[in-house]
Amino acid sequence: MLTCYDVADYFIWLANDVGSFLSNLKLQKLVYYAQAWHLAIHGEPLFEEDFEAWPHGSVIRALYEEYKKFSWKPIQKEVIEPRLPREVIQFLEEVTDVYFACDAYELERMTHQEDPWNLARGSLPIHVPSKNIINKEWMKEYYAAHATEVEEEDDEDIVVESPIAV
Repeated sequence: MLTCYDVADYFIWLANDVGSFLSNLKLQKLVYYAQAWHLAIHGEPLFEEDFEAWPHGSVIRALYEEYKKFSWKPIQKEVIEPRLPREVIQFLEEVTDVYFACDAYELERMTHQEDPWNLARGSLPIHVPSKNIINKEWMKEYYAAHATEVEEEDDEDIVVESPIAV
């Protein structure tokens, strides 16, 4: 199984490759959506680490700590193209097609409108810190309900679509 760092390295490598701005905030959301859609489509986690429901959306604390030195600036890290299984690369490319062009604040807004983050936050005001875990089962159920199946020449694919209009 992968780690959240493997998935993060893919997005950092991609940002470097295409010359895109990737902050810690945006990285957290991309990794979150990769996990959420993997749970929904494949029924199992892409990696084991849990997300917490922070005021700015879903965050893996250890991953945040790794890149917090960059603050709101772009992550400056050289990453070679990750050697991931072909099916994982294809899956991450689908997630990228939907979410990578969004800025960090759009992604944050989206997570705030979706059930998993809201369930984990409960009645906490938005500005109050939280270590509440976003349950993987909530993620799986919510995003599975928003997956769209399409057929392509006798093969069934599941298309990753954002449940929130971007």
